[in-house]
Amino acid sequence: MEQATNGKMNKKLLQKTLNYYFIYAVVILITVAPLFYVVSNVLYEDDANEDLYAIKKQFDTFTKDELTLKDIALWNKFNKDVNLQKFNGIAKDSLFDHSYYDSLNKENEPYRVLNAPVKIEGKTFTFSARINMVEKENLIGSTVVLFISLLVLLILGFLFITKYISSKLWLPFYVALDKLEQFEIDKTTSVNLIENTTEEFDRLNNVTVKLIHKNSSIYNSQREFIENAAHELQTPIAIFKGKIENILQRKDLNQEQFQLIDDLNNTTSRLVKLNKNLLVLSKIESNSFYEKQQVNISEIINHQIAFFNEQAKSKDIEINIESSEKVIVSANPFLVEILINNLFINTINHNVNDGQINVSVTSKGILFSNTGALIPLKTEKMFERFSKSNPSSKGNGLGLSIIKKIVDANSWSIHYSFKDRFHNFEISF
Repeated sequence: MEQATNGKMNKKLLQKTLNYYFIYAVVILITVAPLFYVVSNVLYEDDANEDLYAIKKQFDTFTKDELTLKDIALWNKFNKDVNLQKFNGIAKDSLFDHSYYDSLNKENEPYRVLNAPVKIEGKTFTFSARINMVEKENLIGSTVVLFISLLVLLILGFLFITKYISSKLWLPFYVALDKLEQFEIDKTTSVNLIENTTEEFDRLNNVTVKLIHKNSSIYNSQREFIENAAHELQTPIAIFKGKIENILQRKDLNQEQFQLIDDLNNTTSRLVKLNKNLLVLSKIESNSFYEKQQVNISEIINHQIAFFNEQAKSKDIEINIESSEKVIVSANPFLVEILINNLFINTINHNVNDGQINVSVTSKGILFSNTGALIPLKTEKMFERFSKSNPSSKGNGLGLSIIKKIVDANSWSIHYSFKDRFHNFEISF
């Protein structure tokens, strides 16, 4: 998959490799094609030169000594491409290209010409022999076209085979990469990778499997520790809180002592809530609430609204609810109650005096909107454990984390937005 990083579009490794191959192929094509044409032309000129010298040698061997001055005109008449001309002063053999008009084809045609000085009966003449190069040009052109076609076909075939083979060769790598991307430490327990005989990919598979198993094992150990610790802490915390509440009932406490023990009681209440939330998180992650049934969300909200209206009165917060008569979902009823509770608590705790909470429930989802800080919340770590938008807040930073876990457990989705001074948490079924 191509992804954007720092404003740049990333490319797959195979695509980058093929790009280099393509650039190399284009350079070879641009360089070799003209070079092939030049070399072919030189070779054909050398061949024409050899033919012309062969004609000259044949003339010297069989004709020159028997030819007389009076026979030259007749001899020229019967030889179209070989003739004796008036001496033009050349001292040695001369080879060159020249165009002559062809009356039959009515066009100028290229020739390779050899001029050489010869003596007939003691008088010097210019021996001229020529070879038509039209066939040579046609042959060179056809050869070059054929060569370029074969080269292009070879390059395209090379690129296609490289892409095909590389795709199969790199398949284990991409599978391992996909598995790592899809890996969720709280859900994935095993991973199936493609077996292969490539040493590097075999090492990658082994490292990937070991990494996943090791992280899963560490995560499970931590989860079990938290769950066990939360269970074990329940009883001593409850006893501790009960004794503090008993002390608060005593009549002989002065104001300073009462305030000190009351603060201690409040801190203990937060500890009880923290321990309870950790236990809930641990049970959600271990899939303890796997039983689902038809749950009426509207009914749950109506049962709880009286309690949260009382909670909201301390800040003069107005709660408005817009709900269909029945919104039924398949979920664990206990988890749905926790979800609604945490959403209400979150919107009350992070609200302002004389604020507002709007709740909308439809068959598509739930929307909680509340007034609060006039800037949007940072979403990077919003649903992480112990993450707080306001460090001075009295909450334990587990509310949104629990909401997210419940949403994920039911394969729903949650989205945060800030619009018109309202913070919106929308859960889609």
